[in-house]
Amino acid sequence: MSTAARWRILVVAFTALAAVAVTYTLYAAGRTDARDKARPGGPAVAKGTFDLTGRQRILFRNMAWGPHRDHLASVPLDGTGGTRTAMPLTCYKFHTSGGTGVCVQAKRGPVKTFYLLILDSRLREIRRYAAGGGPSRTRVSPSGRMVAWTVFVSGDSYAGVNFSTRTAILDTRTWKLHRNMEKFQVIKDGKPYRSVDVNFWGVTFADDDLFYATLATKGKTYLVRGNVSTRTVRTLRENAECPSLSPDGTRVAFKHRVKGDMSALPWRLHVLDLRTMKETATAETRPLDDQVSWLDDRTLMYAIPAEYESDQYRVPADGTGSPALIMRAAQVPAVLP
Repeated sequence: MSTAARWRILVVAFTALAAVAVTYTLYAAGRTDARDKARPGGPAVAKGTFDLTGRQRILFRNMAWGPHRDHLASVPLDGTGGTRTAMPLTCYKFHTSGGTGVCVQAKRGPVKTFYLLILDSRLREIRRYAAGGGPSRTRVSPSGRMVAWTVFVSGDSYAGVNFSTRTAILDTRTWKLHRNMEKFQVIKDGKPYRSVDVNFWGVTFADDDLFYATLATKGKTYLVRGNVSTRTVRTLRENAECPSLSPDGTRVAFKHRVKGDMSALPWRLHVLDLRTMKETATAETRPLDDQVSWLDDRTLMYAIPAEYESDQYRVPADGTGSPALIMRAAQVPAVLP
């Protein structure tokens, strides 16, 4: 092949790639522009203000298309289907308890980077930390003192095997940061355990020391109970992911992986009684991938994939009843009881 022919092929290939790039850019820009416009029939959203001192409310990431998409929003517990109030605070992940808030934000550039903002009760930034990866889970202890967050450092899903996580725990009183829970001592089946493939995610706090989380190793997941003060975790049960402790501290809701399910969402929602270690499947039989919230001691709230990425449903924690829609187009809710 002559040099001239090679150059012609190179020019054609470059032109085709450039055309694809331009088309994708225009498509993405058009989709972004569309998301800035409210859809007919979508949830009603109004600009307003609120803080973390309120009661009987749910704060969440608003996913409805329009000018307030991705903004932190608020609705009353007894009025979740009404107009939601949104603030110009963008949070990809959010949680709050005890007057402390945690908000994960993105800084766009050649490479998207994420930052974790610690907020006071007026939603004012106190401190900022580099997330160190793609945001996954975050939780605040009941008193508001302790904050935990998990990021993906490779891959973007718990469903497969090619992922790694980093989970950090921060004391907002002393500002001591445990950057990686993999440094904690693991007691598995009553014996010290070490492995290079250990991963943690999905912390849920009982108080400012005691917590529960997911441990993954050798292709299995475990519910673990841990103590920040001793930097130790102990396995309690196999096949439990993304735990969420009930307000009374007696039960843990979690994702139970269905054996043989190779789909992108191989989990079903279960509840474990920590006193009897009895496991109960909820009436929600659809697949999900969420660290659920508790509306109260009897009721779970969780995300199901939907038109606006996810809708929030509720179901009794004791296995009775049936799922009911709470909010459309909402993610990462936090309850202000």
